[in-house]
Amino acid sequence: MGKPKAPKAPDPAQTAAAQTGTNIGTAIANQTLGNVNQVTPDGALTYNQTGTKQWTDPTSGKIYDLPTYTATQTLSAGQQAIKNQSDKAELNLATLAAGQSAKLNDLLGRPVDTFKAPAAGDPSKIGLPLYTGYGAGPTLQTSLPNAGNIQSSIAGAGNIQRDVANAGPIKTSIGNTGNITNSYDYSADTTKYENALMERMNPQLAQSRQALETQLANQGLQPGSEAYNRAIDAATRQENDARLGAILNAGQEQSRLAGLARDQASFQNSAQQQNFNQALAAAGFTNQAQAQQYGQNANKMQQANAAQAQQFGQNASQLEANNAAQAQSFQQGLASAGFSNDARQQMFQNRNSTTAANNALADQRFNAQQAQLSAQNNARSQYLNELYAARNQPINEISSLLSGAQVNQPNFVPTQGVSIPNVDYAGLVQQDYANRVNAYNTKQAGIGSILGGVAGLASLSDERAKKDIKQVGGLYEYRYKGEGKDAPKRIGVMAQEVEKVRPDVVIKGDDGFRRVDYGLLFSAAGKRKVA
Repeated sequence: MGKPKAPKAPDPAQTAAAQTGTNIGTAIANQTLGNVNQVTPDGALTYNQTGTKQWTDPTSGKIYDLPTYTATQTLSAGQQAIKNQSDKAELNLATLAAGQSAKLNDLLGRPVDTFKAPAAGDPSKIGLPLYTGYGAGPTLQTSLPNAGNIQSSIAGAGNIQRDVANAGPIKTSIGNTGNITNSYDYSADTTKYENALMERMNPQLAQSRQALETQLANQGLQPGSEAYNRAIDAATRQENDARLGAILNAGQEQSRLAGLARDQASFQNSAQQQNFNQALAAAGFTNQAQAQQYGQNANKMQQANAAQAQQFGQNASQLEANNAAQAQSFQQGLASAGFSNDARQQMFQNRNSTTAANNALADQRFNAQQAQLSAQNNARSQYLNELYAARNQPINEISSLLSGAQVNQPNFVPTQGVSIPNVDYAGLVQQDYANRVNAYNTKQAGIGSILGGVAGLASLSDERAKKDIKQVGGLYEYRYKGEGKDAPKRIGVMAQEVEKVRPDVVIKGDDGFRRVDYGLLFSAAGKRKVA
């Protein structure tokens, strides 16, 4: 029985050349269908074939003539008139800006001269006020000098009171009334205020930037174009101005906090002054009450002595006169002590008033120095702002001249896409070949019995053509590749294993797969070659 021949494999070069021709034809057809002319109120878009370009297939050497097209965009009469006027206006403005920019060479070539700016205030020259503290109060007289002995030889007259009862200690100090605030913190970190303003402002700036980019894209302006860059530069300057405004606002907030700190220090010193005055008044009131009690005690003693003198006056007139002289001396000493104490108290109060006035004058000088420092800084800042404004004005004018309106570009509608799909010619050829190989393998597998059959019949036994392989004793259970999972399993040998011990029964086909002649393999008659 003759051996059937396996299907011949397709020629790759012929298949590739056919596939290339199919692809090129489809591409030309799709290009022709996609070139749809459009007409809008703002203009028109037309496609015209302006020639061909030759292309050589490197595989087959075949030359193809590929058509080339030119897309032409034409503005409407109104839009073309606007464009002509805009081009003319932009040329005039650019010419004017070029002339103005020549003046910038001299302006920008000179550095900003701040020599004539008012000098800034020097905080180190502000001297902190030196307050004078209240001294200790005067030492008041608490006892009277001895006015002499009273004669007391009259029987039954009793003892004359010689000492005034103690009226209580005199208060000589007013105690601590609180610390005086000598300085305040007028520095503040402006970063948190700048960050707060930036966090509130950046989303709006980002939204405005995105809206501008969308608007420019809708107008047909591409990044990198002159008009697009002018619009972006203008938006960037506005954003920088907004950020500079946030920084200035943060500086104003710092000045406001410094003013609050200064006012708080002044309020604390005023409260301390009031507390001191109240303590001083309380001490004076206490001493006055003590002096009054002392006077009352002295008067009581005088009354007692007068009663004793009156009781024995008729029997001891001379004694009464002596005692009266002694009482007069005592009264004079008491009056002298009171006058001395009042004079000392008045002098103490005068010294305290002088100290308070000096401290108030020191505060006034300190505030005046601060006001002068602030005025110097404001004058310098105003001078620099005017100097920078004068320097930037020509640049801003040139930037304004270089910005202009744009012509509306035609908005073309999307056309309905119609395309011809490519034919997978190479896939069809390969599939046809695979189908013929499967038919051939099926035919080969169905000839003869599984383990013998007709002598001289070679069955496909190459391990590479099998799947679902499972060893059963000395044989294998399997299915051929290409068979479904429901196909019945076959039983046989592996050609690669048989070739090692019986190479005479193994045949290598034209398709590269090995086959085994089961008749020779299991025949007891010996070896026989199969053609």
